[in-house]
Amino acid sequence: MRFLIILVAPARAENVGAAARAMKTMGFAELRVVDSEADRQPEARWVAHGSGDVLDNAQHFDTLAQALHDVDFTIATTARSRAKFHYYATPQQLVPLLEEKRDWVGTAALVFGREDSGLTNEELELADVLTGVPMVADYPSLNLGQAVMVYCYQLSALMQQPAPEHDVVDAKQLVALRARIASLLERVDASEDQKMVDWLQQRLGLLAQRDTAMLHRLLHDIEKKLPEKNAGN
Repeated sequence: MRFLIILVAPARAENVGAAARAMKTMGFAELRVVDSEADRQPEARWVAHGSGDVLDNAQHFDTLAQALHDVDFTIATTARSRAKFHYYATPQQLVPLLEEKRDWVGTAALVFGREDSGLTNEELELADVLTGVPMVADYPSLNLGQAVMVYCYQLSALMQQPAPEHDVVDAKQLVALRARIASLLERVDASEDQKMVDWLQQRLGLLAQRDTAMLHRLLHDIEKKLPEKNAGN
């Protein structure tokens, strides 16, 4: 599985340097930066200390949606108390989830938000699964570099395994399922039920390959029975 780390609008160059160092130490190499030039400041390289290649090869995007253009499975970090959605995994729980998906998902991304405000609700909606580090303190806080290290350490074992070959169609199963369900909700006039839409979108990220394939079959059968919307009007 190709695995990307995405930093959204990081403000402090030192934090980006620390994130790059954590990535390199744990075997991660691909960094994407959204709406920021912090990684290009000298302070980032000072802190990166031997991880300058991660900074040199970082890709830049204006929005998170653009940074996810070729990603099949997205994990977004957030604080549980701020999360709009209910389906939430700890770093430890991500390991078996990603181990199952590595055999059929081509590219995954782990997204970190702004140091002061995290990710917006609109950005969280782009994710398949939300995650956060459980804290004991009354006012839990990890800086960006620490957070990246926690996740890279937890997921490092996945990077040591040889990448399986992926059929392009299989790798896009989950993306296609999301689009198919959105279309179906539109056809049955249920797309305005935001609670239902949110529930479906978050549950889909937890599905295994067999479940995803079976849902595709079910939707195919349903679609055949439904008339085209507005047909004959």
